[in-house]
Amino acid sequence: MLSTEVLVGQMMAVGFSGLTPPEYVLEWLRAGRVGTIILFGRNIDTPEQVAAMTQALHAAATYGVIISIDQEGGTVTRLRDKFTEFPSAMALSSARDGEAWAEQVGTAIAAEMRALGIGWDYAPVVDLLYNLDNPSLATRSFGRDPEQVAVMASAFARGIQRGGGAACAKHFPGLGNTAIDTHIDLPKLDTPLEHILAFDLIPYRAVIGAGIASIMATHTIYTVLDAVYPATLSPVVAKRLLREELHYDGVISTDCLEMGAITRHYGVGEAAVLAALAGMDAILFSHTRATQEAAYAALLDAVQSGRVPLDSVVDANRRLSELKANYSVPPGDLSVIRSAEHLAVARDAARAGVSVIQRGAPISGRVALVEFVSSLNSGIEEAGGLTGLGKVFTARYPDAQALTLAYGAAPDAAEAAINEADTLVLAVRSAHLRPEVVELVQRWIGAARQAAVICLRSPYDAVLFKRAGTVICTVGDTEPALEAAVAALAGDYTPTGALPVPLE
Repeated sequence: MLSTEVLVGQMMAVGFSGLTPPEYVLEWLRAGRVGTIILFGRNIDTPEQVAAMTQALHAAATYGVIISIDQEGGTVTRLRDKFTEFPSAMALSSARDGEAWAEQVGTAIAAEMRALGIGWDYAPVVDLLYNLDNPSLATRSFGRDPEQVAVMASAFARGIQRGGGAACAKHFPGLGNTAIDTHIDLPKLDTPLEHILAFDLIPYRAVIGAGIASIMATHTIYTVLDAVYPATLSPVVAKRLLREELHYDGVISTDCLEMGAITRHYGVGEAAVLAALAGMDAILFSHTRATQEAAYAALLDAVQSGRVPLDSVVDANRRLSELKANYSVPPGDLSVIRSAEHLAVARDAARAGVSVIQRGAPISGRVALVEFVSSLNSGIEEAGGLTGLGKVFTARYPDAQALTLAYGAAPDAAEAAINEADTLVLAVRSAHLRPEVVELVQRWIGAARQAAVICLRSPYDAVLFKRAGTVICTVGDTEPALEAAVAALAGDYTPTGALPVPLE
């Protein structure tokens, strides 16, 4: 049997900064002090760079390593620009043949990950979108209807695992009914047990039935299940509900234990120990070396003292070893990255997910585009400051005036362009969370000769701007979604999407 030091180490999942692995991470892998590595946008440049990095990680791992990433499609996409970008979960769910698109997209995502030496995708999100003010969910969700989410999440998970990656359903038992971002603080929900069983758990039953490789717990307290601990740290949630009630024997992972929901209420070492006692297999600390070291030391001490039973650590290692055996791969053929096939899947899936809320007159005359720059609505997002629509738009309408506007910036330049335009196109991103932006956009629509609105993120923006002639929802602003928006405005195709959430 492996030493206690290695058994504990294999439960640790850690991240680091930079485009090459730090020496301390390589040393931990040699010593068996880490079993999983998580990558973020800060670790990504080119396919060749990522492959070289993962090769170094695999080569150093005496006991094997599985490399993981949040590659959901849509807003939470770590592999951007030089990699194929895919539409959001909500865009896939908006498509008429969404189940087929979800499986195709999942397969393509996994193929690119696998080529890069990445084996574990923290996707799909299976949370039901109850709360329009939820800052960390929105288009990451497949919708509100549990049966539809079950179908879509299962298809996406099948696609990922058919493509050779491990899928991970999150955030158990549900994150959709809170307005608090767990990256900032700890939500507490009083959802009745009957509701959890009849709604939130339906998608989980489905993905478990589909053979999903892993499930991630949420940093949310469900008082009816455990009034003291969040799901990540609760034996009731992991052992009784997930293991015993749902008969799940795959890997259970924590969400990152460096998030505010945990750090504002628990010490580093105690959080790691409580996670192990709760029945978590993979214990995730995404960012800080000192925190990772403290967590490992505390967990090792708890096992050696008998506070955490060794048998539970051995069980966790059994499940993690199986995950590695099935999905841990060194980098391979990089020609699949941004292949013609994958770009076509992304383009066609994005177009299938575009919804026209109302259609006015076609674009004509002098045209002005004002695009509101993306901001970070949640700690899970990395890509703040995104624009991109202007480049696509002016490629199609070369005489158009395209401007970008950061939230809170003075609108003077935009207003001058608006006054001269015959057609005003406004691209918004989750404007409903910012009353001052809603007021500004409504004023501009009222003053325009003709206006169209593109909702690039939250679908709930659509009902706020009905005075515009045309309102289109892409529910995502990855590369193919932007191209689909412009093509829809130009009449290149007829969008057939239908949003999977009620707008009013």
